[in-house]
Amino acid sequence: MRVITFNTQGIEQAADKGFFDWMVEQDADVICLQNLKAREYQLDGDRYHPEGYHSYFFEAFEDGFSGVAIYTRHLPKAIMTGLGFEQCDTQGRFIQADFDKVSVSSLTIPSGLKSEEAQASKMEYLEHFKNHLKKTLRKRRDFIFTGTFNIAHKPMDLSNWYVNQKVSGFLEEERAWMDEVYGEMGFVDAFREVNKAERQYTWWPDYNRAWTLNEGARSDYQVTTANLRKSIKAARIDRDHRFSEHCPLIIDYAIDI
Repeated sequence: MRVITFNTQGIEQAADKGFFDWMVEQDADVICLQNLKAREYQLDGDRYHPEGYHSYFFEAFEDGFSGVAIYTRHLPKAIMTGLGFEQCDTQGRFIQADFDKVSVSSLTIPSGLKSEEAQASKMEYLEHFKNHLKKTLRKRRDFIFTGTFNIAHKPMDLSNWYVNQKVSGFLEEERAWMDEVYGEMGFVDAFREVNKAERQYTWWPDYNRAWTLNEGARSDYQVTTANLRKSIKAARIDRDHRFSEHCPLIIDYAIDI
């Protein structure tokens, strides 16, 4: 099973740059998109519904917020949207597709870069999401959580990390949250399970200059339950195509959907 996650920063502009042409060439089973910046009714054209894929959307209630989507070649048993708390559900930040053996979700965690209030909201969101992760550990199935977490976990995941320790996305409390997810809770950073290379980033904040110099952050993840650890076979970030300030993260699993 091949799973792709990608933050479009606007699905319309990503489509204009050829994202869907690229997508259908990847032989992916599940594609998780974030930050659509569009209403579902605006996405009813053929360009947003490639042949052979089922598509599911969860839009934000207000303009300017996230919106997430899942495209899949396999008909899910069920689709779940939202996590039951306002910040997630009104901002369109979570959608999950359930298959026979595994559930795959597309999600975004808010950025805290704008203000202290935004950072406080982000930390509140992380607490709610951690509670959801704990609940999934009691389920009799495996999970892959994909999307933009807006956190660089380790120094190797962020360029110029030393001067960014007081910046949202690399704060001590944010990295401690990820330590708990990967440590005590037992979840797996699928990319790092098979790819230990440095300077592996998925987001470049200053689009042209940072991209050229490869000064960015690994802020997009695929996080799996522990049972899937040995199923992770390959992982890569596609820097050859520029559909937004983020790059697609592609991971192959030895899983039959």
